[in-house]
Amino acid sequence: MFFKTVEENIELWDRQKDSYDTEPLLPLTPTQRTFDYVLVADRVDDDMDQRVQRQTAFIQQLEKKNITVTRITHDDKVFFGLRAPHETFEDYKYLLKVSDSCNWCGDVRGSVTQATRIRIVNFILHQTFINTGENLEELLMKDVFETVFCLHERKKQKQLKKKWARWSALFTGQPVSDVKCYFGEKVALYYLWLGWYTKLLVPAAALGVVVFLYGLAFFNTNTLIKEVCQSNIIMCPRCDKRCTVWHLSDTCTYAKVSHLFDNEGTVAFAMFMAVWATLFLELWKRHRARHVSKWKVYDWCEEEEELILEIVNDPNCKPKQFRHSYLRSALVLILVTLMLMLIIGLAHALVVFRVVAAPLMSEGSWEFIRDHANTVAVMLGAVLHYLTIQIMTRVNRWVSLKLCEIEKTNSFAATERSFTVKMFTFQFFTLFSSLFYVAFFLGRINGHPGDYVRIAGCRMEECHPSGCLTDLFIQMAVIMLLKQTLNNIFEFTVPWLKSCLSRNTAKKLQRKCGHCYRKACRDEEGRVEPCDICKLRDWLRNYHLANTDAFSLFNEFLEMVVQFSFTTIFVAAFPLAPLLALMNNIFEIRLDAIKMVRLERRLVPRKTNDIGVWTKVLEVIGVLAVIANGLVIGVSSDFIPRLVFRYHYGPCANGSTHTDCMQGYINDTLSTALVTHPAVRRDFLPHQMVTDNGINVTQCSYRDYRSDEDYTLTSQFWLVLAVRFAFVILFEHVVVVCKFVAAWFVPNNPIQVKNDRLHDKLARLKEELREMKRTKSTEV
Repeated sequence: MFFKTVEENIELWDRQKDSYDTEPLLPLTPTQRTFDYVLVADRVDDDMDQRVQRQTAFIQQLEKKNITVTRITHDDKVFFGLRAPHETFEDYKYLLKVSDSCNWCGDVRGSVTQATRIRIVNFILHQTFINTGENLEELLMKDVFETVFCLHERKKQKQLKKKWARWSALFTGQPVSDVKCYFGEKVALYYLWLGWYTKLLVPAAALGVVVFLYGLAFFNTNTLIKEVCQSNIIMCPRCDKRCTVWHLSDTCTYAKVSHLFDNEGTVAFAMFMAVWATLFLELWKRHRARHVSKWKVYDWCEEEEELILEIVNDPNCKPKQFRHSYLRSALVLILVTLMLMLIIGLAHALVVFRVVAAPLMSEGSWEFIRDHANTVAVMLGAVLHYLTIQIMTRVNRWVSLKLCEIEKTNSFAATERSFTVKMFTFQFFTLFSSLFYVAFFLGRINGHPGDYVRIAGCRMEECHPSGCLTDLFIQMAVIMLLKQTLNNIFEFTVPWLKSCLSRNTAKKLQRKCGHCYRKACRDEEGRVEPCDICKLRDWLRNYHLANTDAFSLFNEFLEMVVQFSFTTIFVAAFPLAPLLALMNNIFEIRLDAIKMVRLERRLVPRKTNDIGVWTKVLEVIGVLAVIANGLVIGVSSDFIPRLVFRYHYGPCANGSTHTDCMQGYINDTLSTALVTHPAVRRDFLPHQMVTDNGINVTQCSYRDYRSDEDYTLTSQFWLVLAVRFAFVILFEHVVVVCKFVAAWFVPNNPIQVKNDRLHDKLARLKEELREMKRTKSTEV
């Protein structure tokens, strides 16, 4: 039998190679040999070189564990192909079968797949030590080996490309079971969670658009907007020295935008999103339960899995004892506190930047910037915040890793959980500390005419007469758009460029191997056996892909959980956040799929039955969403002052029905500063009290509830403050009760899953009984 092209030979080899991953394990012949892992090192001709000696020592340790090593030299690189023996996986299957965590496990019932082989060999590689006490991780850090990776399975990779990892499948379902078989349960659960999150964003996004359209419907007819746009009120200067008095009507556009995100519909939407976060988590637990039960890993135990792998690697191993040190815990707690103080300090620096930038820009030569100095300062602060996030993300990761080293956890899983909690905490404060300032402190600590609060010689920022919620919206919109857009572009572009650059090498080897495949690549029975060049071609194809590590999937989870935080915590200020998240996630699923299948090296398949500590993180975010949204509506927005005015101070409070109930609200929220007052005279210079028309004014207005005579707080201020606190308490209690009711109403496990597990347990016990009886009859 002769083959016409090299591609046909390769396709046949791929079919044969992939068939070995699902057939029962038998002793492999040379023609059936595939590889579990590949080690790569720089070529060094001097045998006395320390790196060469360590390479040799590590390879010898692997060979002692009966791992077959195939060495191929190419240009300035040395490749080591590794394949573990059949007995290793038989030991794993038996130990898994007799473990307490196995409830009719899939790995016990069927053959050991290539994904399982990779996971076991990966553990063995990282638990192999040479005589100097160094393991693979330390050898990689010391450049003894350049890299290590597992190989993509060409046939299954092609299937995933066709069914999943392509842009034309943008609005189709995900083959989660196929992803599980190829990348392991951990990756499959990430995509399962991301798909579920995206699906449940649809109602949230739809309601957010309705709230936005509600504000848009009254864009030109709203009484409050008309009062601002048609006002003749003269406002006090916004900064020292250069700023002059200005007309409230100049901010007509700002007032219109504020109403889009600060209206009556915002309250209902915030309550909906708080309950939505709970329903999302509860429904996710049910969705997860169905799949992990189907995958036969419902009762899988992380701790017991690691013990089994330890025994497979070394039958004489000793368990890693649990340890706890109050001294180490105290040290970690202190260092975490110091790190959080540093992050909060950076947030304060951003505040100082905004405070200083606004007056400087108001003195600039560009008219547009002078007229919109505060808005430009807010947007520049948001961009600077984004740059700070990018820098601090790397710092946070390094600090989190060092803190995990101090803790000295007893397993990789425990280290991963500890790292996740620390990294997310640091990232949360990095991302949200500036937002918390804008939401709860901006415009409330700036003082008043005659007693302004200053930082670096500049006055603190003030809220717009229409409220501070628009500043929070701008901050969130800039960060969300920049973070999601730029991160996705960077994530996809770098692996794609690397893949393009590596194609030339593969084409050269393909031409070189054309004749070899016709003759030397077939045995006497006609079966395809790849020669060194063919093996190398496959290895190089994987070698030139973008690198992956333990952080690859963590980074994807962190990105999505941070997005979930933006979508829920400050959604009262940005009702369109769920819509932006939905649009991003539709592309994110395919982007990540294409990246993992086509552009990156194969992730090490890992086994699990849950998304781990991320579930707890999401629950915490749900609680924070209730608190933050209650405070945003009660403290940051103008919802409560408007409510008090409508029913206590406005025209309708006296029973009038001929005028709009909110008429006069804007003027009611303003206080007057008299230039004749000595303290005010010190704050406002004479040239600042001159309008654009050249008219001198003796008084100006500012946003606050203060007496015009002695600038003390009025009774209206205390009434509004009391109603604000009452609303926050009422809002949070009502929403928390709704969350508890929703959590109780939706059980974590579907009835079908419970019944399936019951039947599986019964079948397993009956099988054990039959096996025991067969053993006894054989002995007799």
